[in-house]
Amino acid sequence: MKHSEIKKVVREGYGKIAKTNSSCCAPTSSCCGGSSADDTSRKIGYTDEELSSVPEGANLGLGCGNPVAFASLKKGETVMDLGSGPGFDCFLAANKVGKSGKVIGIDMTPEMLDRARENARKGNYKNVEFRLGEIENLPAADNSVDAVISNCVINLAPDKKRVFKEAFRVLKPGGRLMVSDIVLTKELPDNIKDSMEAYIGCIAGAISKDEYIMAIKYAGFRDVRIVGESYYLELMNDPGIRDLIEKINIPPDVVKEIAESMVSVKVQGMK
Repeated sequence: MKHSEIKKVVREGYGKIAKTNSSCCAPTSSCCGGSSADDTSRKIGYTDEELSSVPEGANLGLGCGNPVAFASLKKGETVMDLGSGPGFDCFLAANKVGKSGKVIGIDMTPEMLDRARENARKGNYKNVEFRLGEIENLPAADNSVDAVISNCVINLAPDKKRVFKEAFRVLKPGGRLMVSDIVLTKELPDNIKDSMEAYIGCIAGAISKDEYIMAIKYAGFRDVRIVGESYYLELMNDPGIRDLIEKINIPPDVVKEIAESMVSVKVQGMK
C-alpha cells in the first residue's frame, strides 16, 4: 500500500468516527456499538476522576493506554499530543500543566479538529490549541515542547521512523516522549497486512515490538524503555474486529493467533 493511500483511508475512516461517535481502535468491545467509551477507557487505565474532568464528547474510547498517567507532567510545561483526536488526552494534560502551561494537539483529520475545538470551547480550555498536520511533519518549531505524548496513533503512520525523528526535533533538550501504542510479537498474515479495514482498526499498521523500540532509539532518544505492556486477548470480542474477520474471511485459529501477537505497550524516552 502506498503511503498516500494509507493516509487518505485513515483520514476518511477517522473522519467518520468523529461524526458517528464510534470507536474502532480499542482493545475492548467499543467498536461499532459495543460498550461505552468510558468503559473502554477504564479498562485501559483511566480513572473515573479523569473521565469526569473532560468535556462531554472528548472521549471516544480510541486509545490503548493512558500516556498522561506516566508522563509526570508539571505546571508550566508545554505538551504536544500526536494524533489528538477529539482532545481527550490534551484536556487531561492541560489539567496537569495548568494555566501557565500549554497543550498542542496535532491531528490530520479536519472533522476531529472541529470536534476537539468545540470541546475546548465547551470546557473553557484557554491553554489548549489544536493544529492540522501530519505527525510525520509536525507543525511546530525545533526545541519548542517539554513533552510529547501519543495514544494508539503512531501505529497508523506509514513512516514511524520519521514520526519519532519529528518528535525528537520538537522536544527541548531534556524533553521526554511518552506513548501508548500497539506492537506485534509476530508477523501478521499477508491478507491482514494488506487490509485497509485492518489498518484503520490499528492492526495492519502495527510493527514488531523490537522494531518499534529501535525506531525510537534511531531517532536519537536515550533511556528508552517499556514501562508497561499487556496482551490484546480481548481483540476477538470487539464487534468491529468481528466484522472485519467476516469481511476478509479469517479462520478462527488465525484470529486467535493474531490476538495473541498484539501487545499494548507504554514506552518512554528522553532527549
